[in-house]
Amino acid sequence: MSDPHSPLRLNVGFVVAQSAGFNRDFTLDVPQINLPPDLHVNSLNGTTRVTRTPQGILLQADLQATVDLDCVRCLTTFPQTLKINFTELYAFSKRYVTDSGLLMPETGIIDLTPLLREYTLLEIPISPLCRPDCKGLCPICGNNLNESTCNHEDDPIDPRLAALKSLLDK
Repeated sequence: MSDPHSPLRLNVGFVVAQSAGFNRDFTLDVPQINLPPDLHVNSLNGTTRVTRTPQGILLQADLQATVDLDCVRCLTTFPQTLKINFTELYAFSKRYVTDSGLLMPETGIIDLTPLLREYTLLEIPISPLCRPDCKGLCPICGNNLNESTCNHEDDPIDPRLAALKSLLDK
């Protein structure tokens, strides 16, 4: 029962009318979506379970998505798969509101866009690598060392540090 024009808007109004414990699964399979203002997500798929509780609507998401990131070593753009799991309560009244401050909309439609954006950003690695053995860029010419090798001569040694080099040679 999600809106085909906006797959992240779930119509859960019918769940509110049910007794506590009633649940319904919503399957998401979205090839590409933009989470405003600047997050582009590809291959978003998974399941969102909506459960009626005495306090509100409990939303449990188990999703997977792909985002394009830049490798911190070689600066190449690569697709990174993310697992996005979260549980939030949309409270029926302010009395039951949790730390997230979510209230059940009167329309009965929950928009997952803001939550999905937040939880996706939390899953993005701080230092993304295109692969664990990425060689990075050449510090002299900037060539991508994963694609080719450089044959630069060693940097000239500062004459004041030449005595230290002799220690390394031993």
